[in-house]
Amino acid sequence: MRLHPFTSLAAAGSTAVITTAAANLPLSLAVIAGTAGLSVAGGAGRRMAPAAAGILVPLVLSLFILHGLFFPEGTSVLAQWGPARVTAEGLHFALERAAQLSAAVLVLLLCSFTISVPDLVAALSARGVHARFAFVLASTLTLLPAISTRAARIRQAQEARGLVITGGVFRRLAAFRWQAIPLVLSLVEDAGTRAAAIEARGFGSAGPRTSYREVPDPPLQRRLRLVLLLGAAAAIALRLWQPTAGA
Repeated sequence: MRLHPFTSLAAAGSTAVITTAAANLPLSLAVIAGTAGLSVAGGAGRRMAPAAAGILVPLVLSLFILHGLFFPEGTSVLAQWGPARVTAEGLHFALERAAQLSAAVLVLLLCSFTISVPDLVAALSARGVHARFAFVLASTLTLLPAISTRAARIRQAQEARGLVITGGVFRRLAAFRWQAIPLVLSLVEDAGTRAAAIEARGFGSAGPRTSYREVPDPPLQRRLRLVLLLGAAAAIALRLWQPTAGA
C-alpha cells in the first residue's frame, strides 16, 4: 500500500515526538534499528548515511563530552582529570540522550529522503494550500537529499579531475574547500532557476487551480493519521504530567 504524503509526515513526526517524550533507551534503539532497516529496504540507506553522519556525529560526541566528563549527579567515578570526571551515570545519561536524538533525526531524515515531492505538492494544493507555499514546504523537506546528491556528484567530478580526498585530516580539510565552493554556487544557481520556473508556471497567480496529479487518500490512512497525532499528543501530555505526579 502506497503511503499518502500526509501519512508519511504524520508517522515521522509522531514517532519523533513519542520517542523524545518517552526518553526510553530500549524504545530509542528499537526506532533506530527499525529506521535503518526501512531505509535499506527502501533503497535510501546509502544516500541517508552521509547526511545522518554529518548531523549526528558532532552532536553525539558533544553529548558524551559534556555529560560524560561534567555530570554533577555522577557518583561512580571511572576516571578523573582535575575538574573533569568520567562517571558511569554521566555516560549512561549521554547514551540515553544520544539514542533519543538519533532516533528522532533518523526518522525525520527517512521521511525527507523517501517522500514524493510531486505527491506532496499535489496533496497540499488539493487541501487549498497556496501553490507557492506548498512548493517551498516540499523543497525544504527535501533539501538534505538534494544537497547530498549534488555533493556526491561534485565529489565524483573532482575525483575525476585528480582531486585526492583520502588521507589525513588536513588533506581532507583542504579537499573540502574544493567541494564546498562548487556546491554553494550550484545551490544558488539552482535557486534562481527554480524561482524563474515558479513564475513561469504561474505559482503566484490568484484564482482556482487544477492539478493533473491525483494522490489517493484512503479512509484507512486518514484514520491512521488521526491515531498517530493523538498518540503524539498523549505522549506529550504524559511527559508533562509525570513530574507533577512524582512531586
